[in-house]
Amino acid sequence: MTTSTGAERRRIGRPPPGVREGLVPRERLVSQLLNPSETRITLVVAPAGYGKTTALLQWSAVDERPFVWFSLDERHRDPASLIGSLARALTEVEPIDDGVFDALATPRPNIAGVVVPRLCESLLAAQDPFVLVLDDVHMARGRDALRPLVRIADSLPAGSKLVLSSRDEPPLPLARLRANHALVEIGARDLVMTESEGACLLAAAGLGVDADAAARLVEKTEGWPAGLYLAALSLGRADDPNRAAEDFAGADRVVADYLRDELIAGLPADDLAFLVRTSVLDRLSGRLCDAVLEREGSGEILRRLSRSNLLLIPLDRRDEAYRYHALLREMLEAELHRGPPGEGRRLHARASAWYAERADFDRAVPHAIAAGEVERAGDLIWGRAATYSSAGLEPTLERWLGSFTEEQIAATPTLCLALATCRLSQGNGAEVEQWTATALRALAAGDRDDREALKVTAGAIKASGVATDGVARMREDSVRAYDRLPEDSPWRSLCRFTEGVGYHLAGDRRAARQALAEGARRGAALAPHVQTLCLAQLALIELDEDDLDAASGLAERSLATAERHGLNEYPTSALLFAVAALVRARHGRAADARTDVKRAAALLETFSELSPWYEAEARIALARALALLDDIPRARAQLADAGRFTTQVPDAPVLADWSRVAWRETDPETAVERWPLTPAELRLLHFMPTHLSFREIAEQLVVSANTVKTQAQAIYRKLGVSSRAEAVACAEAAGLIEHRDVPGRTHA
Repeated sequence: MTTSTGAERRRIGRPPPGVREGLVPRERLVSQLLNPSETRITLVVAPAGYGKTTALLQWSAVDERPFVWFSLDERHRDPASLIGSLARALTEVEPIDDGVFDALATPRPNIAGVVVPRLCESLLAAQDPFVLVLDDVHMARGRDALRPLVRIADSLPAGSKLVLSSRDEPPLPLARLRANHALVEIGARDLVMTESEGACLLAAAGLGVDADAAARLVEKTEGWPAGLYLAALSLGRADDPNRAAEDFAGADRVVADYLRDELIAGLPADDLAFLVRTSVLDRLSGRLCDAVLEREGSGEILRRLSRSNLLLIPLDRRDEAYRYHALLREMLEAELHRGPPGEGRRLHARASAWYAERADFDRAVPHAIAAGEVERAGDLIWGRAATYSSAGLEPTLERWLGSFTEEQIAATPTLCLALATCRLSQGNGAEVEQWTATALRALAAGDRDDREALKVTAGAIKASGVATDGVARMREDSVRAYDRLPEDSPWRSLCRFTEGVGYHLAGDRRAARQALAEGARRGAALAPHVQTLCLAQLALIELDEDDLDAASGLAERSLATAERHGLNEYPTSALLFAVAALVRARHGRAADARTDVKRAAALLETFSELSPWYEAEARIALARALALLDDIPRARAQLADAGRFTTQVPDAPVLADWSRVAWRETDPETAVERWPLTPAELRLLHFMPTHLSFREIAEQLVVSANTVKTQAQAIYRKLGVSSRAEAVACAEAAGLIEHRDVPGRTHA
């Protein structure tokens, strides 16, 4: 029993030694507790260390209503003891009828039939509102003891509240209270500390760390106040607390001891074993835990534990998915590693198999790696390599591959090919060749059932990434691989791309268009990056056939697909931007073309011994775009670089033709040819330096004024300008018209 004075409330509500999260004001949380609604019951439920008591103390300090406050213990599991303590506490703010205490004093008090009705009748006569706080409600676990509380809450004076603070949900009719909007709930999510609050707590606890380290600690503890205070205790002795913050985890002795004492102590052995063994999982469900533990009934255990004094967090409203607080999971994993040798690996292996059966490879692969199953992990990674590398998920592949030593990769064909796939999209032809060759050696030394299929795919990767034997050989290897790969293989789209390129550069546009169109269709579903390359190559075919509109549509689709899948930074996307630059320059979209030129040039600089046809093709397209943008020096530099690669592909006559055209386009004498102006637009251009209006020019040309306006707009667009004066200046600089005095010339 306590009085309602602020001093007494603060004394009784002081946090336990070692967890002084109350040092930090929690204005955001207190404002939630000050909710002015007429709801009579406020339920505050969170595991140990979330600052429930401290938050309630801070609330009492700013609320004008008197607070009646007492903490429950094991004695209050007896209904008579609980109601007696409650009645005596209430006498501090309201007179309680003596009949309540007389009824309690009988040898066998009738709590439900006599004591509670008399107490409620006494409360109904009260006038002034107050707040009744029952702290540590989890200590009175008996349903019979807590059952009268709802009835008592309904009898409180208007404006009063009953506040129940507990580490787990009390056995009350919560579903009915929620349905009737008779309950305000504050949970762990409301009690977590923000980044600024966490930094204040760390500083108040005497830990001197910078803002970044404080933010990392808040993230690692998930804003758990006790975890932050324990971090301050643990790191306070470190020589460099900022650096030590990087390694802080649940296995830290100070944290582990607190978690054992406050959360795990007293758990049945079976529950403790369940927690330790399922700590290998970042997400828990009944079916998954059953599979990993080779048992049944895990779903019910999870539901029960999530409502107890544990840092087990529900992830949905259906009681189907959960996760452990990061610090608790790290502590449990440390316990697992101290257990029987190999147990953790066996659990990870079962988890990997369960996820793989459900095609959840993002979780199956890490579990296979943790299980030490190198070959199985390699098979899983290889199964996703083509799709992931082509859909902007290459960092995931790189992260997985980084879990293995170079020796492990070299001994595992699928890991070799996955690494070669990453290097292919990065434009590193030297390592593509290295790792495909290593894969073939590993296949020759092993007896895999899928050896032939892997050999075929290794050939397809090498054909696209190296192709030093010419485009005819590349095309032949691609056709051979395509025919031997399964129908649903994502590598078939790559085979069609390189086959189409081989046909195109040899001069067979019809066959090239057919192969590239199929490659684009297949890539749309399984390999978006290959789709973008096919579309860019098709755009080059349309440019060869002078269909600028068709080329523009294909180039725009290619760029849009790359943007959608996060492929813009892939080195092999250089071709996309080079082709787009050429198409947009031909269309007169100078600003866009310059942006594409910059991106293509930057990506090309990251290449390392990729297929010579690719570098030659991309650099020639880039040079032609630069010529149209009147950047002749850079255009010629790109053509010089392209020449080194063109000579390595003697069976690609189209490259030689493009190169000759590009060199001619960099000659100032051929400026008119470089600008895609129609004869009618050129005629109009010669009148633009004059003072004649568009209507007067129309009369001179014997066309309508609308025709002249349309042609003028086309000229502006193609020259990348926005006015008549700018068009004149650009045309003179490009040599399209001479800078001379023209009768009627205007100098605007």
